[in-house]
Amino acid sequence: MGLHDHQEYFVSWEELHRATRELARRQLPAEQWRGIIAVSRGGLVPGAIIARELNIRLVESACVRSYAHQSQAAEPELLNQLTATSDGEGFLVVDDLVDTGNTLRFLRQRLPKAKFITVYAKPEGMPLVDEYEGEVGQETWIHFPWDMHLHYVDPLAGEDR
Repeated sequence: MGLHDHQEYFVSWEELHRATRELARRQLPAEQWRGIIAVSRGGLVPGAIIARELNIRLVESACVRSYAHQSQAAEPELLNQLTATSDGEGFLVVDDLVDTGNTLRFLRQRLPKAKFITVYAKPEGMPLVDEYEGEVGQETWIHFPWDMHLHYVDPLAGEDR
């Protein structure tokens, strides 16, 4: 596969917020949830939005390192102890994206009773997530707003005519 054999999808803050709020709406009633486990780092912002929308105060992060040297072949590693729950019952595990599903497959072993939700999902990872808001192609590179910087772009026709 060549360097540019992929699509690119740029997600604005507004689009991320809209999609995450819609995902949160589908988790109502909020009383069924004891808490949220946000997958660090991509799930931190969506986790905070969902916590706000569902008025959930108990938010923990699962710090997972899964891309050792950009190779997905490495076994994921949990870098912290999860103390809020032993099996995930009553918890939402939130991430920004499920790609191959390696991270969520790993977390499901630790939290088998949790509900796994992501804002976006790629086909390979879809079986690993219980619910998602947006679907993107497997070869699509998603650029989240925290990875981007707004800057001026010259008009196509140039400045002075």
